[in-house]
Amino acid sequence: MYNTAPSHYVDSVVSVMLDAVNNYDQPLTKEKLCAWQASFFPTGFSEGSQIEVGRYSTNEEHIVSGMFGRERVHYIAPSPERLEKEMAAFIEWFNKNENISSVIRSAIAHFWFVSIHPFEDGNGRLARIISDMLLARADRSEFLFYNISSQINKDKNHYYDILEKIQHGDGDITEWISWYANTLSTALDEAETIVTTILNKSFFWQKASSVAFSQRQTDILNLFLDGYEAKITSKTWASLAKCSKDTAIRDIQDLIEKGILREDIPGAKRPSYSIVYDPDDITVFFSDINITENNNAIYLTALYKGKQQVRERILPLDAERFKKGDLPLENLLAKYCSYIKMS
Repeated sequence: MYNTAPSHYVDSVVSVMLDAVNNYDQPLTKEKLCAWQASFFPTGFSEGSQIEVGRYSTNEEHIVSGMFGRERVHYIAPSPERLEKEMAAFIEWFNKNENISSVIRSAIAHFWFVSIHPFEDGNGRLARIISDMLLARADRSEFLFYNISSQINKDKNHYYDILEKIQHGDGDITEWISWYANTLSTALDEAETIVTTILNKSFFWQKASSVAFSQRQTDILNLFLDGYEAKITSKTWASLAKCSKDTAIRDIQDLIEKGILREDIPGAKRPSYSIVYDPDDITVFFSDINITENNNAIYLTALYKGKQQVRERILPLDAERFKKGDLPLENLLAKYCSYIKMS
C-alpha cells in the first residue's frame, strides 16, 4: 500500500541516503540493498504489522488502497520466484557505465526498481534513494544541494498516479521520464533558492557584524532572513517574538536607528519594514527587471551590470506587494540579490 514513511523512520532514511550518496562510486549489491531496507524497520514491524526485513519478499506483493473488503489493486509485483533474476538484471544494469543522460538513467532506475518491488516494504524509499545515488555518481560528488527524493515526497499524489498509469501501459515510459525530469528541475530550482537565501543571509550578517542586537531581535531577523513569508510589521513582530506590541515597536525603532530596518513606504498609515542588507542602493546595477511566473512559482529576472543574467524565485507575497507598489524595487532587489556583491 502507498504510504508516507512514518516519522520514526526518518533518521534511518537519512542515514541510508547519506550512505548511498557519500559512496556513490561504490557498486550497488543485493547485500547493500537488503541492509538498507532492514535499517528502515529495526523492529521488524511496519505500522504494527510484522514484515520481512533484510531479504527479498517471499510473498506476492499487491499494491492496494482502500478499506478492507473494498480494496483497489493498483499493481501486482513480479512473483517471488522471479525476484532474484529480475534484481540481478537490475543491479547489473545499475552498475554499468552507459553513455546516456544521468537524468534518464536515474528515472529508469527509479521506475524499474519500484516496479520489481523486491521487498515487502520500503521499496519507494529505496527507489528514491538509488535515484539520488545515480545523480551523485553522474556529478562525481557526494555534495548535492538537491535531491529528487524530497521533491517527489512533496508531490506524492501525482507521483503515484503517473507511476500507476505507466505500470499499466504498453512499456513506453517516456511520460514517466518527462515527469521525472520536470520534478528534478523543480528540485534544482528549490536548491538554488536555498543557496541564494543562505548567501543573502551571510551577506547581511557580515555587514551587520559590528551592530549590537538583543537575542529577540536576532531570532526574529533570522526568521525573515530564512524566508518567512510575512510583512515585517509591529503586529507580526509581536506575534513571532511573543512579546507586547509596544516591545515590538521599540525593537523595530531601535533597528531603524541602527540602519538594520527601513520603512517600505515612509509615512504609511500601517507601516511595514524591510531588512537593510546593504546601505548602498543596488538598483543602479540592474536592468531589464521583470516579475514572471512559471510552474506555479514566481521569479524576479534581471540583468546585472549589463551582462549577468539573474533569475531568483521570490515569495508570492513580495511579488504581490511589489506589483501594488507597497514594496519598493530597491527593497525587493536587496532581499533577493544582495549576495551578488559578494562575488
